[in-house]
Amino acid sequence: MKLNCDLGEFKDNNDADIMPLIDMANIACGFHGSDPLTIKNTVKLAHQHQVIIGAHPSYPDVENFGRQSMQLTSSDLMANVQYQIGALQALCSAENTQVHYVKPHGALYNDMMKDLNLFTGICAAIAQLNQRSHQPLSLMIQALTNSGPFEQIAKQYQIHLYFEAFADRAYLDNGLLVPRSETGAVLTNNHDVVNRCQDILQQKPLLSANQKPLQFHIDALCVHGDTPNALGMIKALRATINADK
Repeated sequence: MKLNCDLGEFKDNNDADIMPLIDMANIACGFHGSDPLTIKNTVKLAHQHQVIIGAHPSYPDVENFGRQSMQLTSSDLMANVQYQIGALQALCSAENTQVHYVKPHGALYNDMMKDLNLFTGICAAIAQLNQRSHQPLSLMIQALTNSGPFEQIAKQYQIHLYFEAFADRAYLDNGLLVPRSETGAVLTNNHDVVNRCQDILQQKPLLSANQKPLQFHIDALCVHGDTPNALGMIKALRATINADK
C-alpha cells in the first residue's frame, strides 16, 4: 500500500519533513493554494526523494481553499483541469521529472465522487492530454464499496484508476466522507489512524463513524498535509506500513 499526502499548498510548510516518508505526493497546482515557486520547490523535493508526483487540481477557488463547490460548464471544467495539470507538467519537465497521476482537490474531488457527469468530464480532460503524452496520466479517486460505474467510465477513456482511503477522515455509512462542517470529520489522533491502517493492511473492513463495516479495494492511504499533527501521523503510518512488509 502506498502512502500519499497533499503537499505544496502553503509557503510555510513542513513538506521537507513529510516528503521522505511518503510514496506519492499530490502537488497543489495553484488554484486552491500555493504559488509557482512553492510548486517548483515541492517538485524538486519530490524528485530528490524519488516520490511519485501527482497533480492536485481544484476548482478556481483560492478564497475558500478549494473547499466550496462551484458550477462550471463542461468546457470550463476541462480547461481549468488541463491548465493546472499543464502548469505542473511544465515545472516537472524543468526539473527532469514528470507527473504520473491526477488527484482532484477538496470540493472538486468530493463532487466528482457524487456526480458521474463531473467524473466523466475530468476523465475526458485527462484523456485529451494522454493522447499527446508518452506518460499516460492515471486518476486517483476514493475507494468505494461499489466502484463499478467509475471503472466503466475510466475504461472508456483508457484511464487507469488508483483507489485511496483516508487515514485522517471519518466515513459515512455509504462510504463517502463525513463533511468537514460536521464534528469529528477529521481524525487527529495517531492511535485512530494507525488502527485504521492496520485494519486495511490486514484486509479488514474500514469502519464508518457509526461503526458500519465498509469493505473496498485500496491502493493508497492519504493524509492531508493541513491536518493537525499531519507529520506525526505520517511518521506513525510509515512505521506501521514498513512493519507489515
